[in-house]
Amino acid sequence: MDGRTRWLALVVLCLGSLMIVLDTTIVNVALPSIREDLGFSETSLAWVVNAYLLTFGGFLLLGGRLGDLYGRRRLFLGGLSLFTLASLACGLATTQAFLVSARAIQGLGGAVVSAVSLSLIMALFTEPAERAKAMGVFGFVAAGGGSVGVLLGGVLTDRLDWHWIFLVNLPVGALVFALSLALLPATRDRSADGRLDIAGAATVTGSLMLAVYAIVNGSQAGWTSGETLGLLVGAAVLLGLFLLLEARVASPLVPLALFRLRNVATANAIGVLWAAAMFAWFFLSALYLQRVLGYSPLEVGLAFLPTSLIMGAFSLGLSAKLVMRFGIRRPLATGLSLGALGLLLFVRAPIDGSFAPDVLPSMILLGCGAGMAFNPLLLAAMSDVAPKDAGLASGVVNTAFMMGGALGLAILASLADQRTNSLLAGGDGPLAALVGGYHVAFFAGAVFAGTAAAAGALLLRAGPSPAHADSAIAEPAFAEADAGS
Repeated sequence: MDGRTRWLALVVLCLGSLMIVLDTTIVNVALPSIREDLGFSETSLAWVVNAYLLTFGGFLLLGGRLGDLYGRRRLFLGGLSLFTLASLACGLATTQAFLVSARAIQGLGGAVVSAVSLSLIMALFTEPAERAKAMGVFGFVAAGGGSVGVLLGGVLTDRLDWHWIFLVNLPVGALVFALSLALLPATRDRSADGRLDIAGAATVTGSLMLAVYAIVNGSQAGWTSGETLGLLVGAAVLLGLFLLLEARVASPLVPLALFRLRNVATANAIGVLWAAAMFAWFFLSALYLQRVLGYSPLEVGLAFLPTSLIMGAFSLGLSAKLVMRFGIRRPLATGLSLGALGLLLFVRAPIDGSFAPDVLPSMILLGCGAGMAFNPLLLAAMSDVAPKDAGLASGVVNTAFMMGGALGLAILASLADQRTNSLLAGGDGPLAALVGGYHVAFFAGAVFAGTAAAAGALLLRAGPSPAHADSAIAEPAFAEADAGS
């Protein structure tokens, strides 16, 4: 495949990924309209988001492994088709049950697309400088897509109605499908074992789904309730059974040796912490802007625009140059440190704040930090892995981001709520108590980001591994699949 075709293929993969990333945030702006139109209660409305997160988080690992075994383009096209058709169903939904069910199917399609996208990029770009640049572009889409979702959700909900946040996926999905047929290579790894570890797939998917359900429902059911604790214990039991199975079967879904690779294990731990910090910043700062400063949905989206532009500048060129000049460790640790500083600045956000002095500095620091950190983090998570396990590694790092974000947001939202209630009980006014709760959550998010920065600086191997150096200059062991792939 020539250079121009590879970069066009990257654009296609990024468009597919952008649809998935947008859907995790675009819905939040429209939730009040959805509740009013379909008659959701406050409790049941959460399932418009949670149904998507549940299947998305549960099927990431399985989706990545299926791509390794049965063809990544085939799985990408299948997941994309499922996601697009489910988007149509969401856009046409007139009942609560229909919308929630369609959202769950969307999550399943999104998991497959996300899990195989990174491994396709690793197969397309084998030269170190090109791979760093390509991962930078993909990282920008992953990091900046959330803020674009808020802006787009505000525009569509304000100007049209909530159905269009889903229907907008149809032309994009059709375009990506057509371009994928023309540009993505129909490849399959010739060294991958064709057998699927059914028992491993069932136990890890069940464990992830129980864990995600417990996390996203914990604030409603209570973190120490029998339901939440029972679900978490069930998830832990299934995870233990999964690890026992993987150590014994001949063709495991997840070879446990993967986690003995230092950079892979460290990058995934960092991913959990960084996702928790990013979710805290994204959702809590949006709430601060809307509920405290009185911004409209469209104004909230515009407030995130500086961050998106800065991340774009880093991801589309600067980050790759930093990686080629300094390796992955220093840019990653520096970026995460800038993110922690940006979150710390939000700890002083006042009730009567204004954008330029109280919001913009944090947005700039977080934009620089995310733009600088995502590229080396993705490279670290994928670089030590053999080509036959690229889809699996992609699924693992996506799962780390997903679980870290969901768990971090649940923990930080609970901290904010407890602090707000405490301040209200102490006699503070509603706005002062609300801001005080946000301050605690922002500080905890800064601690997460700072811990991730320290782990990157101290634990990551500074240079590329020998395996990475070899794979960077050699053609990956992919064979052209049959036309049906």
